[in-house]
Amino acid sequence: MTVHWTDLMIILTGLFYIKCVTFVLLRGISSLPFTRHTMFRLSTRVLAARGYHLSLRSSCIRSCIGTSYHHSSSSGHTTQEDVLRIGKFVLGSLLAMGTSYYIFQYREPRLIPARLETGATTTIHATSGELEELSPAHLQRRGSDELSSAGGAGDITDVFGSSSFSTPTYGSPEDVQKAIEELRDALPGKNRVQTSPDSLRVHGSSDHSYHPSCPHSVVVMAYSTDDVVKVVNISRKYKVPIIALGGATSIEGHFTGFPSGSICLDLSAMNSILEINETDGDLRCQPGAKWEDINNTLKDRGIPLFFPLDPGPGATIGGMIGTGCSGTNAVRYGTAKAEWFLNITVVLPSGKVIKTRRRARKSSAGFDTTKLFIGAEGTLGIVTEATLRLAPRVPTKVAMAQFPDVEKAVSAVQQILNTPHGPHIQCVELLDDHMMAAINTAGLVDAPYPVQDTLFFKIQGSPESIRDTSNVVQEIVQRHGSTRFEFAATEEEAGEMWENRKYALFSTLATQPGSKVWTTDVCVPVSRLPQLVYETKEDLAKAGLKSTIVGHVGDGNFHALILFKDEEELRSVGEAVHRLVHRAIQMDGTCTGEHGVGVGKTEYLVEELGEDTVELMKTIKNAIDPLNLFNPGKLYPENNKDKMT
Repeated sequence: MTVHWTDLMIILTGLFYIKCVTFVLLRGISSLPFTRHTMFRLSTRVLAARGYHLSLRSSCIRSCIGTSYHHSSSSGHTTQEDVLRIGKFVLGSLLAMGTSYYIFQYREPRLIPARLETGATTTIHATSGELEELSPAHLQRRGSDELSSAGGAGDITDVFGSSSFSTPTYGSPEDVQKAIEELRDALPGKNRVQTSPDSLRVHGSSDHSYHPSCPHSVVVMAYSTDDVVKVVNISRKYKVPIIALGGATSIEGHFTGFPSGSICLDLSAMNSILEINETDGDLRCQPGAKWEDINNTLKDRGIPLFFPLDPGPGATIGGMIGTGCSGTNAVRYGTAKAEWFLNITVVLPSGKVIKTRRRARKSSAGFDTTKLFIGAEGTLGIVTEATLRLAPRVPTKVAMAQFPDVEKAVSAVQQILNTPHGPHIQCVELLDDHMMAAINTAGLVDAPYPVQDTLFFKIQGSPESIRDTSNVVQEIVQRHGSTRFEFAATEEEAGEMWENRKYALFSTLATQPGSKVWTTDVCVPVSRLPQLVYETKEDLAKAGLKSTIVGHVGDGNFHALILFKDEEELRSVGEAVHRLVHRAIQMDGTCTGEHGVGVGKTEYLVEELGEDTVELMKTIKNAIDPLNLFNPGKLYPENNKDKMT
């Protein structure tokens, strides 16, 4: 008896059929990787090579297998060779059936692609093998149900379609009280858990923020990452929102409480410098450390390095990370979103602790998760440690130039920065004529300044580069109509000159005793800054409001400090700020250059970034914090379309 190649193919075809039948019996017809018509065509070609013909019949077995066999030899009779061949097929089928039973009885089921209806997705549970719909609506519903029953953060909840926040269920007043009692048990010690009205008020509002505020239910002092983890776990257990607080310098309502009850996690006592690596030029510290204290410590220890981000007096590292800060040094050193934070340690809403990367100066290992938390305003995680990159401390020289108008001043700055000497400009700050008058009124200087739009420069580098750059700066500002140009003669004079810029807020308040000040910031391309400043000053004058303007003119960022005495003027200020922000966005700018969004500017995010970009941000938020417990009500617009005007 000769062996033909179709003998083997018949056996293999039998194996294939029995395997498919087993799939049908165990998993359902939708689990078949090929259709029955495909199998029918395949087997027809194989069997036709030996004279067999296949046709579909309607018996029960045929409906499962999809085929039946008919043979017609040339003589019309079945031969012995045909019988042997059929026997091989039967034996192969029995062998395949036993093997299939063994595989599917004792092995984990494999994930087999199934044909899905449009608009839905399915997954198979590894433990049960059951198919579950993962349509957007179902997924959001399931995530909510599972999280509610588990009392904890789950995995990604809504990664399809719209990620607009559903209304979360927060803890009841009874739950808040239970959380407070559990916090006292978890963090024993004097004043670790505070509920006095004064403490709740102080921790829930800022002296210079006039957005709606709400007191917290409890204030908790944290001293370590472990403390933060304990508080986060209790927050999640009772579904009580948690808001981190550092230096309390926010002016956009970042740390105000939540109406249903909230935990204020005060990190100000976590202010230690943990490690200084002078050789590598980096430093590890806790989030409550202030940038001024860090630089003073480095200077006192004789370490010729400094941390260049300088947003304002009292700002802490945690808050600087949360808002994506910058400061007067931004023209030379950039913002927090540059490489000044090598890594951060973060407690997630799930209670897990992560470190975003190693200490190496650069890494291509995945995307940069450090930047995910910079500018997130405490809505994605709570920073408990940070590794800061330091810069060499180099000699500086301070200069001042005055101009008849802002346009001439900005034009001079643009030309200076575009010369080969531009990298030696550490800072270039604009103070308008009203601010110069305020400085005179506040008595911060021995001799009053002329009341004109003024630029303050810091020039850095070697003595030779400072000399050459100073000559270029002087030449350019005079060419653009500067009416006065001078250098600080001594280090003390330079410090006094720069101090005038740092205390602009207090100088503004001194011009109108008894008033309060609303401070806001926007940023536009540098070429649009003169127009924006001019239109803003004109608008404020028409509204009868007094104000001063200071700006990081080197990067197009400026601050308007607007005075008001009563509720009526406060409403006028709010309307003027609204117009200012829209004006900046229309000039291809941003609603905030460094203060952050908080509760004050959520309504402008869609106008600036577009609805799809904001939806992407919400998707990330939902994935990391599905219960929306970390600083809710901040940063993300709750209803995009309603906020658009």
